[in-house]
Amino acid sequence: MAQSSEVWQRGPIPEIPAMLQPVAHALLQAREEIEEYLFNFPDELLWERPAGMASCGFHLQHLSGVLDRVFTYARAEGLNPDQFAWLEGEGKSASHGTTVKELLERFSNQVELALLQLKETDPAILPDYRGIGRAGLPSTVIGLLVHGAEHTMRHVGQLMVTAAVVKSQDKLN
Repeated sequence: MAQSSEVWQRGPIPEIPAMLQPVAHALLQAREEIEEYLFNFPDELLWERPAGMASCGFHLQHLSGVLDRVFTYARAEGLNPDQFAWLEGEGKSASHGTTVKELLERFSNQVELALLQLKETDPAILPDYRGIGRAGLPSTVIGLLVHGAEHTMRHVGQLMVTAAVVKSQDKLN
């Protein structure tokens, strides 16, 4: 269960550079909220798309995938075949884990990898250029890391709303 205060209110995360504390706080907050909100969420509702919205399964897959991809670009690396396969499978129930538990574990593991990367990031490189994707769209290390955190929180909000709608519709049936 989530603690009474939000992660950012609990103080600095050990070994994370000061400039990257907000990124770490957001990722840990996202993990806590997802685990709390999807506690006992039924697997059979994972791929429901109320009003054509993205499913909870898509959001869970996308949360892990986008965090992996953005942090890869922050390391000045290109995506590997497994990352492209994950991207292709986002939103498809038959790919990459089909239970809530499996998808929650994958996201939790991805947050841990992100935290390790944050610990190893030299603050001196934060303004360094990083190209995004095959087109090499311009960004910076800090831009990518912050985007990873804000994009994660955006999808957490969408996931929470979708899960609430799906659960309420299921109760009506």
